[in-house]
Amino acid sequence: MKYCKRCLYPENHPLNIVFDEHGICSGCRVHEEKDTINWVPKEEKLRSILNQYKNISGNNYDCIIPVSGARDSYFIVNTIKNVYGLNPLLVTYNKHYNTPEGVRNLAKLRIEFDCDIMTLTVNPETVKNITRATLRKFGSIYWHCLAGQTVFPVQMAVKFKIPLIIWGAHQGIDQVGMFSHLDEVEMTRKYRKEHDLMGYEAEDLIDEFDCINFEDVIQYIYPDDKEIERVGVRGIYLNNFIRWDSKIQHESMIRNYNYETKEQNRTFDTYNDIDCYNYSDVHDYIKFIKHGYGKVFDHATREIRLKRLTRDQGISLIKKYGFRQPQNLNLFLNWLGISENSFHYIINQHRNKQLWKLNDNWEWELTVDLFSDLIKSGDNIAALTVIDNDSEFILTQSYKSTDQNDDYILIGRGYN
Repeated sequence: MKYCKRCLYPENHPLNIVFDEHGICSGCRVHEEKDTINWVPKEEKLRSILNQYKNISGNNYDCIIPVSGARDSYFIVNTIKNVYGLNPLLVTYNKHYNTPEGVRNLAKLRIEFDCDIMTLTVNPETVKNITRATLRKFGSIYWHCLAGQTVFPVQMAVKFKIPLIIWGAHQGIDQVGMFSHLDEVEMTRKYRKEHDLMGYEAEDLIDEFDCINFEDVIQYIYPDDKEIERVGVRGIYLNNFIRWDSKIQHESMIRNYNYETKEQNRTFDTYNDIDCYNYSDVHDYIKFIKHGYGKVFDHATREIRLKRLTRDQGISLIKKYGFRQPQNLNLFLNWLGISENSFHYIINQHRNKQLWKLNDNWEWELTVDLFSDLIKSGDNIAALTVIDNDSEFILTQSYKSTDQNDDYILIGRGYN
């Protein structure tokens, strides 16, 4: 397996990645722009865009911000409302895999920033049927989350005639350098289908075998182009206008708004995606089975590029977290109503056979020496100099909750 000489990304990254003549990946090259771009005129351009969408009459919201109980939601809302002075409508898709920390963070978010929020909660039995189908068809338990998170804001923009949607970081830019920050790419139906949804639109899931009909997927269907054009819906990404640093941003929100963090099973990052039992656990384990890398690669690569970790330190973190078994598998299996044997049988159908093989004991093992390949691919000339040794992630206190622990929370009391 070929890896970037500077970061830890492999050549088979699912978002697609290319290496230059020096063996450095496209993601690292585009990331270099963060230190060469003059961000002052970029932020002035952002202000100009936002001013165009301010609702002068005050009879509607200025924009829509998709949020959750984790990620960069606090930072985005704080930036748009408190720094730029817009009145946003917050929208959130209920992913069903909710942690107590995520429920509290989301409740605290709307209270701290005094914002209205719209929530989509799809019938749990429908979500389970869809999850069984996506697990069987392409080995994903997270498709419904990605589909809901990326379509509900657009549906609300059309319904309430709020043309501007504000997202955080464009994953394709931040991870693999799919675009330059200078391109200022915006939300598209095409990117959503090909990358977020792994090539499957909601309509593609309609299948008698899986007992899924049109009514089951209607909540996940993207609005018609004519509806979008009539309202003039556009979605911008803040990382095209602001130098994006998720760690620093989260720590500012911890200090100012008591954002709650959580230890995660398969990564050292205690800030991102802590609202979901599965994202850095069962979902990430499946990702490792399918692609030979997991969330700890993403997070370590990000910290290497931001000059807080050396590549060797990143490899040590992969050794610590990358091969861990999921902690919440039984919770997921009980929710979905399938056995562990069935789960592993299905997942093995999607296992990357170029990376895995059955040994003489009928156990799956990697066909590549992952750590050896990672170590060999490093290059001192390509390496970045660490300029910030603050690589620790804060673990905040856990606040009291009336919700049951160690279970998914569909509707939670949250925070007072």
